[in-house]
Amino acid sequence: MQGTISCSRHYPMIPAAESLRPLPLRMQGNGESVRTLVEENAAMVIGRKGCCMCLVVKRLLFGLGVNPAVLEIDEKKEVEVMSELEKIGVEGGRETVMLPAVYIGGRLFGGLDRVMATHISGELVPILKEVGALWL
Repeated sequence: MQGTISCSRHYPMIPAAESLRPLPLRMQGNGESVRTLVEENAAMVIGRKGCCMCLVVKRLLFGLGVNPAVLEIDEKKEVEVMSELEKIGVEGGRETVMLPAVYIGGRLFGGLDRVMATHISGELVPILKEVGALWL
């Protein structure tokens, strides 16, 4: 008589509400925390608190299987964060950072329009795979 073998694994799951929780921002005067967050995360979305376009970008990335780091900026710290974002990830200083800003692989990728355009053209998934933000 043959028996069956069953194997089950239990993985700790993060509730959906927790995965959408924004990262804490501790500015050290020189903006080094923003630079560190951008460099340490394969995909990062930075936007104003409650911004609907930021929500669209996050939902698109979550739908693709990417779990981006999210930084929501208060009005009080917006000028400070924006000045730091202008310094990082912009090649040659020709681009200006507009919110929501999406950083992929530690570099400025663009805003909602660029993310949507590359998604529609089918180029977004390979880019996300290349930087390690998407494994499948």
